[in-house]
Amino acid sequence: MVLNESYKRLLSVQPIIFFSLILLLKSALAWMVIFENGMSWTLLLKELPFALIIFSLIEAFAKKRKMLYYLLANLLMTTILFAVIMYYKYYGVIVTYFALAQVNQVTAVKNSVFSLMDPYFLLIFIDIVILAVLLYRKKGDSEWKMKLNRPSSRRAALAVLTVSLIICLFNILPNRASMNEIVKAEQMGILNYEAYMIFSSKETEYIEPEAITQQKINEIKKLQPIEEPLLYGSAEGKNIIMIQLESFQNFLVNLSVDGQEITPNFNKLVNEHYYFNKFYQQVGQGNTSDAEYVVNSSLYIPSRGAATQMYADRELPSLPKLLAKHNYDSATFHTNVVEFWNRGELYESLGFNHYYDAKYYGEEDTVFFGPSDDVLYDKTLDKLIEMDAAEHPFYAHVISMTAHHPYTMPAEKQLITLPESYQNTLVGNYLIAQNYADHALGKFIDQLKAQGLWDNSLIVLYGDHLGLPIYSLDSHELELMKEFYGRDYTYMDMINIPLVFINEGVTEPQVFDQIGGQVDIMPTIANLLGISMEDQLHFGQDIFNHHENLLPQRYYLPTGSFLTSEELFLSGSGYDDGRHYSLTDASTESGNATEEEFQRALELLQLSDSYVNSLPLKEGETGEQQ
Repeated sequence: MVLNESYKRLLSVQPIIFFSLILLLKSALAWMVIFENGMSWTLLLKELPFALIIFSLIEAFAKKRKMLYYLLANLLMTTILFAVIMYYKYYGVIVTYFALAQVNQVTAVKNSVFSLMDPYFLLIFIDIVILAVLLYRKKGDSEWKMKLNRPSSRRAALAVLTVSLIICLFNILPNRASMNEIVKAEQMGILNYEAYMIFSSKETEYIEPEAITQQKINEIKKLQPIEEPLLYGSAEGKNIIMIQLESFQNFLVNLSVDGQEITPNFNKLVNEHYYFNKFYQQVGQGNTSDAEYVVNSSLYIPSRGAATQMYADRELPSLPKLLAKHNYDSATFHTNVVEFWNRGELYESLGFNHYYDAKYYGEEDTVFFGPSDDVLYDKTLDKLIEMDAAEHPFYAHVISMTAHHPYTMPAEKQLITLPESYQNTLVGNYLIAQNYADHALGKFIDQLKAQGLWDNSLIVLYGDHLGLPIYSLDSHELELMKEFYGRDYTYMDMINIPLVFINEGVTEPQVFDQIGGQVDIMPTIANLLGISMEDQLHFGQDIFNHHENLLPQRYYLPTGSFLTSEELFLSGSGYDDGRHYSLTDASTESGNATEEEFQRALELLQLSDSYVNSLPLKEGETGEQQ
């Protein structure tokens, strides 16, 4: 009763003031979660004016049911702020309306989303529930309700609207050129940023197709031709088995907790074959499907959306198509439904001859949204044996999935027991999930050896994307990560994934320190097979023979971020306020990345965007589903 009367008194002052204060508090919560500096007095100038624009429109033009419009406007802006908070916790970026194309994927990863939700986030909706009950219950103070719905001075409302609009434009217009999306949202205000993204131009400045050449790409990357490439043709004529490991970060390599190796089978591969320890993801909104796209095309992800949604309608140059010219059969294996992330269209565009999805693997031993890695490897082996019996070699791309966020494994797949400090933490669950995935991988390796596939195949293993986002970890979990690294967990660590090449009889224990990214896998495989890529445009490089590299990043790091052989550069509004992190000592800022490298990284992204946009739309039938 006291609460009801308090709400009534507050509303009776002026609804526009009451609702503006409510939105200001909700904006403060979003700022605390997202921005490094937390709340700021600038909220008054960056978030409040946007709310006042909406509310003054209601005051000026709502003749009836004014409070209903207030509630709906409050609900809309609250939902936007809530979506921004949750998306940031999962992806580390500011959600925009472009991400709505991803909504149909959210139901499949709802456990991941819910696991990141702190209960207090839901308090952001509590005022809407209370007000709805107060205002629309049948019994109530009708005189009070009539008072709230009385029209206000239209002149005063329009004056507030005008001033608020001017302030919003003052926040938006000077900050449009900022490269870093989070910095831009902080400079503009979250609600202003969302509005700006809706109304900003969608047109991309593309480069003319005739200006996009391999020579141009090599010049930007400063690549020099290699007369006698190392390891050229060392795997000529062999099958290719490429295994993409779900959420596998590099810190897992040779990691032990409480005397238990987390990934003993992968460690054995690392310690007996060629291992790249400075290898980095280059995925975006599509995560796993983006990794499939990048490694098979040697192109960068789009600036907006997942590659499967933006590029799957194109005739993409690819590893399967390159290998087809040399009589390779190709197949990709994934236990989820092929419709997830539009993979069916992607596989057709990439030129895979066959794909095997949930229809082939069935519903046996499901974990999260598909059969387990044990089922994946067992049933994949059957097809690999069939393909190996054919006259020509094959390329098989195998996508593991069980170690998927939020890593809550069934009891029978929890094969290790971690110390109490790891119990019920995202870090602990992650280690348990990766330990199971490694156990399944180890059995698959034994099967490949028993069937003779190990000796006559080039085997490539790499992580698809990060598993432990910095922004998803609480203070205790960050301390656990600090124990692994001996220093604070950084963005550079977050995107660091392992890469291993196994060519029995050729590879030996060796760690390669040169940096590489997923875009480099395709040209590196081509070198090992002795296949020229002169006639196929690509943005990666053979990392056995080119030690200097320039790796543009998108999505998980701000636009304009990149890696060189010496450091990670994180863009700010542009280059000048960016951050420099040394690859040799990730806890320190260096300053070696130049503005010239910054511009070259942006030019590479523009060339890739322009090239894919210039590709013809695909024709013909889809790949054969099994």
